Amino acid sequence: MVMRGRSARVEQHRRSPEPAAAPAFAVTGTASGSWLTRGKDGRLTAYAPARGGLLRWTETGPAGAGWSGPDFFAVADLTHLTVVQGADTYVHFLGRRERRRAGGSADVDVVHAIQYQPGRPVTEWRSLGSPHREPERARRLGVPAGAVDTNGDLHVFVRNAGGGLMMRREGKGGKWEPWADLRGSGIQDGVTVTAASDGRVEVFAPAGESALHWVQPEPGAVPQRSYDIRPGALPGSAVALETGPGRLTHVWTDPAGSGLLCHRPGGWAIPLGGTPGEGGNAVLRTVLDGYDCTVIAHRGASGEVLVGVCGTESEASGLWWNGTGRSCQGTPALAHDAWGRVVLAAFDADGALWVGRQAPDPGLVFSDWVRA
Repeated sequence: MVMRGRSARVEQHRRSPEPAAAPAFAVTGTASGSWLTRGKDGRLTAYAPARGGLLRWTETGPAGAGWSGPDFFAVADLTHLTVVQGADTYVHFLGRRERRRAGGSADVDVVHAIQYQPGRPVTEWRSLGSPHREPERARRLGVPAGAVDTNGDLHVFVRNAGGGLMMRREGKGGKWEPWADLRGSGIQDGVTVTAASDGRVEVFAPAGESALHWVQPEPGAVPQRSYDIRPGALPGSAVALETGPGRLTHVWTDPAGSGLLCHRPGGWAIPLGGTPGEGGNAVLRTVLDGYDCTVIAHRGASGEVLVGVCGTESEASGLWWNGTGRSCQGTPALAHDAWGRVVLAAFDADGALWVGRQAPDPGLVFSDWVRA
């Protein structure tokens, strides 16, 4: 088996010292989407929402040379932040903005900005508007999610006031198309959008006892409602990974408390075990000891970061779960660094960013946690 007995375990005596103080700008949670990204130059960047804006940490050089930051970017009135990266490595930020009026009412819309290279400035935040003209309905707008297809076009999805799914996307020449109503009902926040290597975009939306599913029949087409997936997902827990050419495997937390589940077309939901707490899951496909493997990370019920490993598309054979010795808030993140090593990142209760990197051991073993 590719995961050894101490895999993903950081021994107590090897841990770095605890931070003496919290960052100047306190992290208010973790962003939705892929909040740990790798740029074209190989450097990793981490992002987090903060009161009044966005925080960013950037590697000073590829593959663990050190970190700079956090850098603070003021963004007024954001209630939620989603991070999306395309194959061109551009990082897109989607936010739900709620601007308060005198008297207690509020204007709600979706906003968008881009970072083109690691460590570079973020563009101006531009409004994508709202699918609702009536302010009262707009206030019930959900959290935006998105994906960038192989043509570099950004697709933005959001739950509307009636519990259906809306889409707006950037067309040719950078011109945004109008909001499209993809229908559906009972959708909750935690919509997951994934772009596959064949150019198609898929949507997974929790809706109580089931999850609703949309798929583009071909690249560039309007996503079409597909089959429902059961059982449903704990809102905010779902994530997807391309485990075969154009084939996605969705992973989510069972709200009934049985651990994680996964599903891909043509099969039934497969139990994965684990003891996830509230929050999302992170997934990554990597090669361990010559085997094609899937790595899953989440915040366990005890608050500790847990890591599971299985053969890709061999989940039915079981996962090996281990703790990491570090507690976290929100959802941890997984990425490959410039050398192809697995990197695990998490925020502690004080909002400090901690990073563990794959060690040169058999299986998946993480070296010392380092504060960024």
